[in-house]
Amino acid sequence: MSSPRFFLLALSAVLFATQAFAGGWGDNYKDALAAAAKDNKKVLLDFTGSDWCGWCIRLKKETFDQPAFKEYADKNLVLVEVDFPQGKTLPAAVKTQNDGLQEKYQAQGFPTLVLLSPDGKVIKQQSGYIPGGPKGFIDWVNSGK
Repeated sequence: MSSPRFFLLALSAVLFATQAFAGGWGDNYKDALAAAAKDNKKVLLDFTGSDWCGWCIRLKKETFDQPAFKEYADKNLVLVEVDFPQGKTLPAAVKTQNDGLQEKYQAQGFPTLVLLSPDGKVIKQQSGYIPGGPKGFIDWVNSGK
């Protein structure tokens, strides 16, 4: 493959990854890292049981679904839902990826939040619900380890 053609393909992949995460949650870890590196944003991994975990559902409703969180996330984060549902089936590739991420980040309970730097290094990790709605979450992101 010629060099200019490879560059265009690589650029297209990064632009697609960025577009896929604009304004919401994605489910592709590698695309999230590419988008974060391009836009100099942090990556938030949300290990969740989206359809059965009460604290996960509460965190989504009280924090992630709120306009203040969405505004903050659009400017600062690439969001990845690492889901372990009981009532719906994930695509095989997503399930395999999520199982690997659960092992990599030692996510033992739900919700578990992992904040990564644009180059994929763990900044901080939290098991359990973060109270306080969007402000509580933003304070957690901005506080020290």
